[in-house]
Amino acid sequence: MITNRPQRLRGVDYCGFNRYFFTTCTAFRRSLFDHADTVEPVLQKLDELSRSHGFSVPAHCVMPDHLHALLEGLSESSDFRHFVRVFKQVTAFEFRQRTGTALWQPGYHERILRDDEATLAVVRYVWENPVRAGLVKQVGEYPYCGSDRYQLKDIVNAWDPRRT
Repeated sequence: MITNRPQRLRGVDYCGFNRYFFTTCTAFRRSLFDHADTVEPVLQKLDELSRSHGFSVPAHCVMPDHLHALLEGLSESSDFRHFVRVFKQVTAFEFRQRTGTALWQPGYHERILRDDEATLAVVRYVWENPVRAGLVKQVGEYPYCGSDRYQLKDIVNAWDPRRT
């Protein structure tokens, strides 16, 4: 198990109208997310808790051994660290109740996006993870990628000016 958790940035309060590229891995990097009955409860909690904690999820992708999400604060009180703590705690508890095993490794990685970084570029990066991993041939085929804001055509059109 990893004992050195990634450190948060000093002087950053992780609250407000920021965008975060968030990644967290399963315990021991086990492939736990290979069936809908394991993935769906996690995605349901991501949706439910993001809304109740003041976040939008422009992109998410649940890979076999990790989760990527682009989170966007919708108010001054949107607290990223609190949201991640609650999300991991709730999903880990429910998973342990069902399976008797750990879901997440300690810690997580985040990157705060700069104002000049295009949201659609990060959404596409998140959605292309299964393609890069060889799980599918093209964006849109993987069942565990999604967004509360964008559809596949939005992402494709962002890269192909002939389709606009």
